[in-house]
Amino acid sequence: MVLTFAVARRWPDVLVNGIEPGWVPTKMGGPAAPDDLSLAPLTHAWLAVSDEPAATGTGGYFFTRNRRKPTRPRATSRSRTNCSATAAQLCGVELPP
Repeated sequence: MVLTFAVARRWPDVLVNGIEPGWVPTKMGGPAAPDDLSLAPLTHAWLAVSDEPAATGTGGYFFTRNRRKPTRPRATSRSRTNCSATAAQLCGVELPP
């Protein structure tokens, strides 16, 4: 999410959004995960092809079960100070201004 917000802030003409598929039964989520695996890719597809206003924005954070309304992530992930430094630390690449 930090990288998503940093890219969205630097290049507002590029559509970039973060998506959380939910807790789905995968090898990472485990077989007891309560969310439906078949619903996980729906938000990705909707953002890719929809003309709805929420899908044509940038810098959003979407949760699969509430895909047509962006969710507010933690404030620290949206912080201008944290975004650049954290993105560089995580990716190993300093984003250009």
